[in-house]
Amino acid sequence: MPLTLTLKTQSSVPIEVDAVRLENAREQSTSEVLATQVLHGNVREPLGSFFDAKGSAGDDNTLVWEGDCRGVKRIAAKLNSGTIRVEGNAGMHLGAEMSGGEVFVSGNATDWVGAEMRGGRIHIRGNAGHQLGAVYRGGHRGMTGGEILVDGNVGNEIGQLMRRGLIAVAGRIGDLSGVNLIAGTIVVGGEAGIRHGAGMKRGTIAFLNPGTSVEILPTFRSAGLCRPTFLRLYLKHLADCGWQAPGGSLEAEYHRYNGDFLELGKGELLVRSA
Repeated sequence: MPLTLTLKTQSSVPIEVDAVRLENAREQSTSEVLATQVLHGNVREPLGSFFDAKGSAGDDNTLVWEGDCRGVKRIAAKLNSGTIRVEGNAGMHLGAEMSGGEVFVSGNATDWVGAEMRGGRIHIRGNAGHQLGAVYRGGHRGMTGGEILVDGNVGNEIGQLMRRGLIAVAGRIGDLSGVNLIAGTIVVGGEAGIRHGAGMKRGTIAFLNPGTSVEILPTFRSAGLCRPTFLRLYLKHLADCGWQAPGGSLEAEYHRYNGDFLELGKGELLVRSA
């Protein structure tokens, strides 16, 4: 069975578990994993102070976190291979800077999911917070590869300074998605906030719900109706991954808007025709 870490005590002080690396856990016994030092606030404590462990990651290259881990930060940070499952909720910086592997969350996640991610896939069955797939403050590149799939809603500034990769949100998104987008694709299945694509240079933000009212910034220009072939390929791939687009998205026509002409102006907003 996979290595399973079960939360045994809640803490009002966040726990940072980036030191618990799957590539290390594959070679460790459960007692060695529980002896790993994690940050509890500004104090280092053994992981075993907060979690019980059973199983082995060496069996199937899988690590499972069980319980309401919304106060547990940096799960799967810098993951490069294997599978991490969160049976419950996950805290901030889930999958941050990961370059490979897969992360599955059965519940919700908070802010900075997949921040500066370079590869791999994250699939969240619930909701996520702000700055999903975004750049850290002071950085120059956000997400540069990989995929982030969310079945619920997300917050503001997703895909900020994104360079490559795919973000798909089935539910509602907040404001400023794709702000300063360099390249890459963001797909939205629900309602949208305001100022999407502000400062974008290239890339695509697609709104799949025909009932969604999308504010188009004045620095974008209409380019007519289209049926993008690449979008159909993406949606078929997402369906294979268990992500559901609104009905009729494959065959629909989309209004295309180019921008942001305050920047390079080679980006596009695709808004499904009613």
